Amino acid sequence: MEYIAEKIGMSRTLGVKARAVTLLKIREAKIVAPREDGKALVAYSNAKKFNKAIAGAQKKYGLSKEFNRFAAIEAQNVAAGDQNYDELKEGAVLKISFNTKGRGFSGVVKRWNFQGGPAAHGSRFHRTGGSIGNRDEPGRVHKGRKMSGHYGAEKVTIKSEALSFDGDGKILVVKGSVPGPNGALGRVKAVR
Repeated sequence: MEYIAEKIGMSRTLGVKARAVTLLKIREAKIVAPREDGKALVAYSNAKKFNKAIAGAQKKYGLSKEFNRFAAIEAQNVAAGDQNYDELKEGAVLKISFNTKGRGFSGVVKRWNFQGGPAAHGSRFHRTGGSIGNRDEPGRVHKGRKMSGHYGAEKVTIKSEALSFDGDGKILVVKGSVPGPNGALGRVKAVR
């Protein structure tokens, strides 16, 4: 089963050998429409967005005003109602999908770790990409050439392990780091 989670931030465990951990808050969601293809439509709350389309969906599924976002998640053999958190236990293997931090339009030094040129006086080649092809042969830029451009804000999935889960506060402690900024929404899926 998949869960919608918000990244709280990073911390570390206390003990003889401290481990870096990421804290995720599992969002409270209601399953409103189970489907036969192994997915289900869920409603959850996020910010104060409200319009006529959201109002119509809330009326259709009999939801309160706080549930103002909808998403399709993977859920096998579930009934309409509250989500079950039994799979989120200590030692569970998780697949976690978040969007990385967006860095906008970036140069080749930041985006692809190019070395750059000398910083001495008279040098006019500092952080540029340099030559991108020849003149006569091939007479074009090869596909896949690493250049400046949009960097970040792409979906990344990692595999990690759950160290603990607080059922009351719905706080999941995950081993290691998780991509994305604090406050970002992503998905957590229990693999086994």
